[in-house]
Amino acid sequence: MFTIEHEFDATLITLVDEGDAPLREDVNVAAFANQITFDQWDPRTDTIQKITLSPEQLRDLTAALNLPEGIYRSAP
Repeated sequence: MFTIEHEFDATLITLVDEGDAPLREDVNVAAFANQITFDQWDPRTDTIQKITLSPEQLRDLTAALNLPEGIYRSAP
């Protein structure tokens, strides 16, 4: 399951794990014009872990999910 909200300066997506146990914490994705952030609560450290990608990195990640094993370079 996921939700999408459009804010003034970002699109916010929340990914909810509804799979088999053990379930993972929700992932919050905030897409801004110049960066995309992924936040997830880490119960082991009692902190929020954050990853920041450029739009180009997100494009490459999206493409990589649908490609076979190998080395690729995306077109500019």
